[in-house]
Amino acid sequence: MDWILKIDNQILDWVAEHLHSPLGDAVMPVLTVLGNAGAIWILVAVILLFLPKWREAGIQMLAAMAVAAIVGSLILKPLIARERPFSANEFTELLISAPKDFSFPSGHTSASIAAAVILLMRNRWVGIPAMILAVLIAFSRIYLYVHYPSDILGGIILGLLSAIAVRTAALWIKKKWVSKQNVNKL
Repeated sequence: MDWILKIDNQILDWVAEHLHSPLGDAVMPVLTVLGNAGAIWILVAVILLFLPKWREAGIQMLAAMAVAAIVGSLILKPLIARERPFSANEFTELLISAPKDFSFPSGHTSASIAAAVILLMRNRWVGIPAMILAVLIAFSRIYLYVHYPSDILGGIILGLLSAIAVRTAALWIKKKWVSKQNVNKL
């Protein structure tokens, strides 16, 4: 696993050396705040709950984010207990407050990807901008030196699997419910 940490640190160093700019230093903290506790995604999901044609997507977004949060924050983070890069590398120039929990997987990323994938499965014209925002939020965590790239990859996988699991379960429940309603009519 040392090779993963070596690659992670090389990518973090490259981002710090080549991509940091005054504009990035202003924009990335704002992007990361949008992902705090899934805030922007929860707001979008709640708005969708009031739109009959989108209510199902709003429910699925909330469910997928809940699955990602439970698996990521309550199970994987304490189990893996990975130190954050700014602590491990004694990086003191953070542009945001230092997160206090463990690093793997990225909760910002898993929530963002889970929500965006649900939207993408519902409607690509809504899902593509959501996915772009999700990727920017994920990248902001690397830029801000609070996550390793492999934390982001773990968050992407967790978010994707959470969205697929929720969407699959929702379709199965809907199919069973519709079948049961048809049987009751007989």
